[in-house]
Amino acid sequence: MILENIKQVEENIIKSCEKVGRDPKEVTLIAVSKTKPYTAIEEALPSGVLDYGENKVQELTEKYEILPKDIRWHMIGHLQRNKVKYLVGKVELIHSVDSLRLANQIETEFAKKNEIANILIEVNMANEESKFGITSETTEQLVREISKLEHVRIKGLMTIAPYTDNPETNREYFRNMKKLSVDITEKNIDNVSMNVLSMGMTGDYQVAIEEGATMIRVGTGIFGERKRQSYTLSGYDRKSDND
Repeated sequence: MILENIKQVEENIIKSCEKVGRDPKEVTLIAVSKTKPYTAIEEALPSGVLDYGENKVQELTEKYEILPKDIRWHMIGHLQRNKVKYLVGKVELIHSVDSLRLANQIETEFAKKNEIANILIEVNMANEESKFGITSETTEQLVREISKLEHVRIKGLMTIAPYTDNPETNREYFRNMKKLSVDITEKNIDNVSMNVLSMGMTGDYQVAIEEGATMIRVGTGIFGERKRQSYTLSGYDRKSDND
């Protein structure tokens, strides 16, 4: 079932890219394995998908220890400063940086091991009170401040669009995210790249790709619905928006 779901998502990626004249190789599929047992990831690995997204540091680090080391782990959930140290040397990309305080903590912890942290700035494009992320208006200023940190590299932007039954309603948010990334690129800020645009989840990733997403985060569309329980390494749940 999981492999079949991945195949379907990959076919949808190709269709969405063809629709707007993009190369499907520009889009990375992040399989969001949060709340799922490590065995679900083992089941997914024969597909060739090696990018997996987690919402909780503890869950990411526990799965990291058990699963093959060629997996690329993405921290996509809200990151508490006191948990940053556990990610050093284990995470490919932190998607959810939305303050200078958090970026400074990342700098401190990664500097101790002389590692570079690749990050995305989380933008709350729809200005939802229930979501983390900064406003589009304050993004450039935060990018400029974080760009001065020696062990942190900004690779682009991330957003979590509103939950909706009609993905078309999120098109404007994705379009504005792309515009924001282009605007920042044109500023030529040192140590800053805007190559990554992490946006689109199970319900709206096809629209996100049409509007320029380079990373999509698909959980339910691959692993199925989540039950609301508590996490153990072999199975589980916690409530969160990031699909």
